[in-house]
Amino acid sequence: MEMVWITALGVGGATVFGSLIGFAFKKISHKFSDIVLSFAAGVMLAAAVLGLILPSLDFGGKWGLPVTIAGIFAGALCLNLIDKLVPHLHKLMGPEQETHHNANLSKVLLFVTAIAIHNLPEGIAAGVGFGSGNMSQALLIAGGIALQNIPEGMVIIAPMLAAGVTPRKTFLCALATGLVEVLGTLIGYFAVHIASVILPFALAFAGGTMLYVISDEMIPETHAHGSQRGATYALLVGFCVMLLSDVLLG
Repeated sequence: MEMVWITALGVGGATVFGSLIGFAFKKISHKFSDIVLSFAAGVMLAAAVLGLILPSLDFGGKWGLPVTIAGIFAGALCLNLIDKLVPHLHKLMGPEQETHHNANLSKVLLFVTAIAIHNLPEGIAAGVGFGSGNMSQALLIAGGIALQNIPEGMVIIAPMLAAGVTPRKTFLCALATGLVEVLGTLIGYFAVHIASVILPFALAFAGGTMLYVISDEMIPETHAHGSQRGATYALLVGFCVMLLSDVLLG
């Protein structure tokens, strides 16, 4: 349980760490942020497949395949419903925010709210990984999510400062989005720990949410600024790094 708490704080703290980088470098080039986000997407992709979906098949027994497929689609549909209620992250970053001029405060706050809402299922995915009992896989999943949270924390800062939000309140907003992920991690862990019968479905559900985030949020964002080739190779490097880690950690 102590490791779950430490990981929950680490996953949420990655967003705060990214926000501190955002304060230090208020105008980070799109090329750099796209490469970092693409690498994180590759890490998350490997973590979703190796740490969540394949274990779901193993734990599911003779019903493993249908349960896993149902879980994946349930996770994706859940985030699809959230996207209908809260606009996509890459759509919220309009031209006026990308150039840091005339940013609309309400739109920026909606952007931060969207990040917070999307962080909840990511935290749940980390918690579910610990509920499986495989510590190395759980740490790989949490590591992939934490890595993705760093550039996510970075992009919060500049739009809010440009919209006139004070640095203190900007940091508190970034902190709040990280705390949502801590809460999600604890929810995921306790839900599976209490009812192990739901573990195969929960693993697949978490995997489905991660695949949805990668395809619907991260890849479109990294391909929106003319750096598609570099972003693609960064994703492949991230995937292979996670694959190597999974093999070495066994």
